[in-house]
This record gives sequence, C-alpha cells and structure tokens, in this order.
Amino acid sequence: MKKQISTSEAIFPMPVLLISTFNEDGTVDVMNAAWGTMLSRDMVALNLTETHKTVANIKQRKGFVIHIADEKHVAEADYFGIVSGNSEKEKFAKSGLTFTKSQLVDAPVINEFPIAIECEFVEYQSNDTGLGVIGKVLATSADEEIIKDGKVDIDLLGAIAFDPYTHGYYKVCGRVGEAFSDGAKLK
Repeated sequence: MKKQISTSEAIFPMPVLLISTFNEDGTVDVMNAAWGTMLSRDMVALNLTETHKTVANIKQRKGFVIHIADEKHVAEADYFGIVSGNSEKEKFAKSGLTFTKSQLVDAPVINEFPIAIECEFVEYQSNDTGLGVIGKVLATSADEEIIKDGKVDIDLLGAIAFDPYTHGYYKVCGRVGEAFSDGAKLK
C-alpha cells in the first residue's frame, strides 16, 4: 500500500549539472543546477530563474557550458550550489578548479569535470510554463579516460545524481539492462 507524502521536486534521479559562464569582468561563474534536460539531440533546457547570476551571464555572453558532476568533485559541485555568484565574487577561485576558454562560445570549460557540453544561448522562456534557458549544443567533449569503445562509459564517468527526498548525492553506475531490447520479452 502506498502512503501519501508531501509533493516536491522529488523525481529521482535528478542530474547534477554544473553550468559555467563568464561574469562581466571575465571571471568564472559556475552554478549547480539539477533541473536540466535535453529537448532534442542538439537542444537543452535549464529550468533556472532570472535571479541567478548565471542566467544574467548567459544572456549577456550568449553562451554557456554544461558539465556533468562526478563523484571525485562532490564537494566542489555542492559548493557551486550553496554559494551564489551574486554575493561571492571569488566563488570559482575558491573552488581550486581550473578552466580553459571554449573555442566555440564565450564561456569557460571546467577542466576537472569529465564531460563538457558547449552551448549557444537561444532564448529565455519566462512565462508560467516556460522552461527557462534554452540552448543549442555546439559540441560535447569527454575526458579520454572515461571513453570505452568510442563511447562514454557511465561507470568510468562516476556521475552523481541529486536525491530531492533526503538532499543526498548518489553515484550513478551499474548497468542493469539493455534499452530498447529487454522489454521485447514482454511482447
């Protein structure tokens, strides 16, 4: 029997995405965003309010980079979620991480995160059903050590997911089935 619980943003897993931009003075800003998804093969949506420094940066610079957080950098990923770029100007410097300027968009690629998705800003949707930041994916890169047989190996990636029920982070790993195949047994 199911028991009623309070309704929240409780869909698990939620991705731990780190969105990097340049501030107006050229310093780096990074925020932790769990509410993001692919709209299509080359379009992303980040459900972010305009109060975020990152959104202002995206609108001004017309680009951003999405990184997938990994287990090696849980503390840094969480830090980027609890400290606002609106109040802490040295936010990125205090993280101890490094960056390389994207060759495609006016945004930084954080060197330590294993996947980087470079995006061009398309629009900001702010109505009641708007998605927030919409971006076009220009390129995706991954560290060589997480690539196996030409594809990202999720176990090697060590990606983390956010648990909105208890506010924990969990490692995403351990293949349990074959998509578009296992269900065929029930046909």
